[in-house]
Amino acid sequence: MAVPVEFDQRTTGYSVEHAYWLARASDLAYKTRPAIEEQAGGWGFDRVRHHETAFTPPFPLQDTQAYTMAGPNMVVTAFRGTEPTQIKDWLTDAATPPWPGPGGVGYIHHGFAQALDSILPTVRTALTDLRTNGQSVYFTGHSLGGALAMLAAARLALEDPRLAADGVYTYGQPRTCDRLLAAAFNKGLKERVFRFVNNNDIVPTLPPEPVFTHVATLRHIDASGRLHTTPRTLISGITDRATGLTADPFAPASDGIRDHFMTAYLTALANNLP
Repeated sequence: MAVPVEFDQRTTGYSVEHAYWLARASDLAYKTRPAIEEQAGGWGFDRVRHHETAFTPPFPLQDTQAYTMAGPNMVVTAFRGTEPTQIKDWLTDAATPPWPGPGGVGYIHHGFAQALDSILPTVRTALTDLRTNGQSVYFTGHSLGGALAMLAAARLALEDPRLAADGVYTYGQPRTCDRLLAAAFNKGLKERVFRFVNNNDIVPTLPPEPVFTHVATLRHIDASGRLHTTPRTLISGITDRATGLTADPFAPASDGIRDHFMTAYLTALANNLP
């Protein structure tokens, strides 16, 4: 493993190195504004816009946050996630109704729709203002942030194609939409989207099927930390889950939460770098 020291803004297509850097951008979304601006500048992104909306009860989240950083060759919008236990409780609420999907295609989770609608106008403005010389555009996020990254990409691809993302990388993303929207999303963006799931991470199993489903393309991290480009077989899936559940004999049920933390994704990706 050789951890890269530079965020390569000229990269195109899929690579583990690019996944690693966008995971770091996702992790940065949890930091303060000054910390985001300082780190973005250190990576060669000289312009930053912040997106934030506060909510009031009964909405289950306190706020939605993201930031957009722009450099000479790339623009990245990273959406912030939320606490694993909080999003788990939120996504298991069976009373949450579906909401019409982007462009009127299919349905999405009601909470995702509210969260995205609250900041997408400023994201759209930032992309329009900061993409001054045809830079590539990437969306990324962890947990709830992954869902918002995927849905923002869907909204812009269906409603404003000039701002369609060149790539979407998500980590521990929950299910976001029904099969109709997933099919439309995969048709238009499948080769640009990479959804990372760390072994027993519980959040990607929520909300429950069959109402909600996932979009392609899966990148799975097994119990040993190895990154796979093909789905688990039934046997390997059972083995991985069992290995994860016995990793902490004093709290076996905690594996689904432990595997969800952004630090677990960063460590795994760093260990899989060429």
